Amino acid sequence: MSLDGFRAFRIHSEAGSHRAGIERITLADLSAGELTVRTAGSSINYKDALAGTGQGKILRRFPLVGGIDVAGYVVESRDPRFKEGDAVLCTGCGLSETRDGGYAEYARLEADWAIPLPSGLNLRESMILGTAGFTAGLALLRMEQNGQTPDMGPIVVTGATGGVGMLAIDILTQAGYQAHAITGKFEHLDFLTGLGARQVVSRTDLHWGQRPLENALWAGAIDNVGDQMLNGLTRVIQPYGNIASCGLAGGASLATTVMPFIIRGVSLLGIASSGTARNLRDEVWRRLAGPWKPAHLDVIHTRTVDLDGLADCFPTMLAGRSFGRTVVEF
Repeated sequence: MSLDGFRAFRIHSEAGSHRAGIERITLADLSAGELTVRTAGSSINYKDALAGTGQGKILRRFPLVGGIDVAGYVVESRDPRFKEGDAVLCTGCGLSETRDGGYAEYARLEADWAIPLPSGLNLRESMILGTAGFTAGLALLRMEQNGQTPDMGPIVVTGATGGVGMLAIDILTQAGYQAHAITGKFEHLDFLTGLGARQVVSRTDLHWGQRPLENALWAGAIDNVGDQMLNGLTRVIQPYGNIASCGLAGGASLATTVMPFIIRGVSLLGIASSGTARNLRDEVWRRLAGPWKPAHLDVIHTRTVDLDGLADCFPTMLAGRSFGRTVVEF
């Protein structure tokens, strides 16, 4: 393979018309960066599906290579912290938003945002985790920084059969917490309990009540749903528990009262994984490769595709029919 020409999944918007597909590009076409990386893998996230189909306003400039995750080997470095042959990964940090992402045989990365592959993970495992695993890990780190501990009681995970949800259950279990799950796909009960969920609640069986504060059911929550789900959670978290807000699968609105916050001291923590500060990013990956490493990555990884199979995955994901983590291999 020549650096003068390689394959990439590139996204265009011309006169309001979306176009995306496999092209041959060169290094000169890529965003600037101190590191040139031979891509070994990437992953598919909901955000990637929105960007790849044009159904979401993800990219802030065009054209760009898609893919918010990337892992591979350094082939050229203009930064003394990295050398040829180093294994690195990057999630978020503007990939497939303001700079070219991981859906290409080569990528350019800014050295400040490239993570040396931690001992305890291989490149494939790092992409099974990807943005989803990083988000789940960041949620737990933020909760612990705000006082959450396992002895406070169980943590509930909403949207539990999504990528973030699955990995959150596994991570919580490895970190010593009792994980509970809320899902609209109760047919996956056995899968979720296999990951470590001690209790699985069907979304259709939830009855939050109408009062601003209801009986406390959980010590904290990792919420991927938003809207009415997040509203209900605020009323059933015990005093000084934390809710980490990670997603909006159910909607972006939030209608609640201040009562959980000023009476029970509940904290609502926003989890913005893309632009996370480097010191937090390093700490999350250290834990994901060590004490928080999910025990069921091979089970959570349900599909592998190459560049040619990317586009076929996007509609399935947007329709809510995907299950588990999809890894893109090069």
